[in-house]
Amino acid sequence: MRTHTLIMPLDMHLHLRDGAMLEAIAPLSSYSFSGAVIMPNLVPPITNKQSLEAYKSRIRSATNRRINDDDSDEFELMDMDYFEPLMTLFYQNYSREFLEDICDDIFAIKLYPAGITTNSDGGVESFEIEQMRETLEAMSELSIPLLVHGESDGFVMDREAEFMSIYEMLALSFPDLKIVMEHITTKAAVQMLDRYKNLYATITVHHLLITLDDVAGAALQPHLFCKPIAKRPEDREALREVALNAHPKVMFGSDSAPHPQHAKESCGCAAGVFTAPIALQLLCEIFDSEDKLDNLQAFVSDNAQSIHGLCPEFKEVTLKQEPFKVPESYSLVVPMYANRSIAWSIEDVL
Repeated sequence: MRTHTLIMPLDMHLHLRDGAMLEAIAPLSSYSFSGAVIMPNLVPPITNKQSLEAYKSRIRSATNRRINDDDSDEFELMDMDYFEPLMTLFYQNYSREFLEDICDDIFAIKLYPAGITTNSDGGVESFEIEQMRETLEAMSELSIPLLVHGESDGFVMDREAEFMSIYEMLALSFPDLKIVMEHITTKAAVQMLDRYKNLYATITVHHLLITLDDVAGAALQPHLFCKPIAKRPEDREALREVALNAHPKVMFGSDSAPHPQHAKESCGCAAGVFTAPIALQLLCEIFDSEDKLDNLQAFVSDNAQSIHGLCPEFKEVTLKQEPFKVPESYSLVVPMYANRSIAWSIEDVL
């Protein structure tokens, strides 16, 4: 039986939600990842130090548990914390004084165009540089990265490509600002990586696997519906090219986004693919199929450490090439590939 070990894997884009959902799904990430960048689009969003600290405390409480060794959907309390939540603020036009006060408590600030995805109604309505200048200049000087959900409000298949001009404007106007193009899905976004030194990107596991045909080519698959929506085969191939070859400016970010089963399997299907408990296994399968397993460590950890100067909590995850049947659900959240067998399993976590 073949095995593969990953050291200090990081998820650079993760939704943990709150309340009962947080309690149910957070241990699934903290079990196999050393840390994760936590999205701030709660209701209401995380926009100040008080709400940030309170949310981080709730996350730490939820992640001080781990999965029992029998792979059941059960947890045991642990008197330890081997998972670092990297906290983010929901973008607003913050003052420099505010950012100076909070910069040591946050990893980054997340920008959402208004209304473009889940819980983003309070996002940016107009990308007028002068309106954003104080905030973005302060972020540049304080070394606070800007994470961007890069979509316009145009035709759904063109939204990311149409946003490239915004990325160019931001990169040129604030050359010292570290800008991360989140969960990129297109060849156009891949081509942007090498045009500007301050542009980086995260890529999800599901966008390395699926195209729009998998979502809606036959019967609709609500558990594969997400924003940005999966695109064309040539877009997926462009993503795989940079991920599999460990392009130094790309990082793994699951964008694992849990919703209750009733919210996914309904009219007005909620956007989000839940991959947290199977992300590393699927990545091993993808990279192994292309004889690129040696590059997986860079994609899931080393690049992020280098780009952001991170020093994660130590964790060693050993995976084995043994089939794993994905459960039907995790606490009423249906995962990607539910009830299907995938080629790799997690053998051990140290």
